[in-house]
Amino acid sequence: MKILKDILYKVAIESVTGSTEIDIHKIDFDSRKIEENDVFVAIRGSLSDGHDYINKAIQLGAVAVICDTLPENVEKGITYIKVKDTNTALAFMAANYFGNPSEKLKLVGVTGTNGKTTIASLLFQLFEKAGFKVGLLSTVKIMIDQTEYKATHTTPDSITINHYLNEMIEAGVTHCFMEVSSHGIHQKRTEALHFVGGIFTNLSHDHLDYHPTFAEYRDVKKSFFDSLPKTAFALSNVDDKNGPVMLQNTVARKFTYALKSYADFKATILESQLSGLLLKVNDNEVWVKLIGTFNAYNVLAIYGTAVELGMDSLEALRLLSDLESVSGRFQYIVSAGNITAIVDYAHTPDALDNVLKTINDIRTKNEQLISVVGCGGNRDKTKRPIMAKIATDLSDKAILTSDNPRNEDPEVILDEMEKGVGAHNYKKLLRITDRKQAIKTACQLAQPNDIILIAGKGHETYQEINGVRHHFDDMETVKEILEQLKK
Repeated sequence: MKILKDILYKVAIESVTGSTEIDIHKIDFDSRKIEENDVFVAIRGSLSDGHDYINKAIQLGAVAVICDTLPENVEKGITYIKVKDTNTALAFMAANYFGNPSEKLKLVGVTGTNGKTTIASLLFQLFEKAGFKVGLLSTVKIMIDQTEYKATHTTPDSITINHYLNEMIEAGVTHCFMEVSSHGIHQKRTEALHFVGGIFTNLSHDHLDYHPTFAEYRDVKKSFFDSLPKTAFALSNVDDKNGPVMLQNTVARKFTYALKSYADFKATILESQLSGLLLKVNDNEVWVKLIGTFNAYNVLAIYGTAVELGMDSLEALRLLSDLESVSGRFQYIVSAGNITAIVDYAHTPDALDNVLKTINDIRTKNEQLISVVGCGGNRDKTKRPIMAKIATDLSDKAILTSDNPRNEDPEVILDEMEKGVGAHNYKKLLRITDRKQAIKTACQLAQPNDIILIAGKGHETYQEINGVRHHFDDMETVKEILEQLKK
């Protein structure tokens, strides 16, 4: 049991009805999960408003309610705390409830449009190889030392974050690397966390279904760096035009990385192959098993972070050379028939452009590049024609197909994608709604030495259609088809 007064520390309270000297069991913002002696936090979401479920929460046993608008009728014996913002209140209450675990380890946040998962996951790998007990909060999975948990959001809710951070402390974890999404920042899920560092990767077209303008999307990302303390470091990619913006108002120690600009951590690509990259990082050469220019940036972010966390620079480079690529991020196989199939999470125009340009830089041009590309339903519609244009511009053949259509008609999504295809590229274009059939067609079209890119879903092992998730794994599917075609 905790005392309500203690978990309200630093919460901006506007009024109190009832006593705060009461024992509480746990905090929750889902009224369905409320039990005896719980605190219910009424969150205003995009689909429902927690304030509509206050009475239900009380019926289930809530003894205290945190809200930004008091209900017309207050129940006797229930404590009501009116706050300015319930999302922010939840963040501080969750941190207090679990004893502020983020202050007891070195927590580094990674934000930007692309590269978050790769950087966070490879930092986990690198520090684990260096002998530390490490934690990871990512899109792909949550790791507490050697124990893996399933991830449901890029940045989980405040209660979940603090729960896992507390588990990390109990497991002896000293460093944690965390993806920080724009949704997570905007919804205050990272508020009240103590970060020792923040990394900015890049900013491009994404999430404009959630953020009304690109400027807001950028400013939400920037607010993460604005909130870092003086004791933290802020590491930013200054080859991205928004990189310097992220550092403008932060009081954290400022560091930069780049391939093209002057920076604290600078790299030059000496060799780029399908097997990896030879880089000159500051004054030292290093071979890494990661592929493409975008991964050169990721390597610099990882290297800079390791150095700023106190690792010897040569030791950091040695460990970098041993890192393995992340699941669903430029993950490739070569079939018995010498067809290369690449699965990548690229689901934004910038990411797709990067992956296709990387493949085109590496290949000899004596082979075909066939891309299989889709766009998710109930998400930013403006990127659909852009992604189809990129796919047809940079591929020899492009197959438009379903991604996760969710509750949209997949044919409508493909119609909107097709609008971006220029007349001169129509001869390259195929449209196959069924994703498995699209991948099968790409494999049937491919000749020895050809390259197939399957973009958009990466590590995901499901396809969401009409609100139902069906098992679907791009890598598993392409392996199976290529194996069948061999027979």
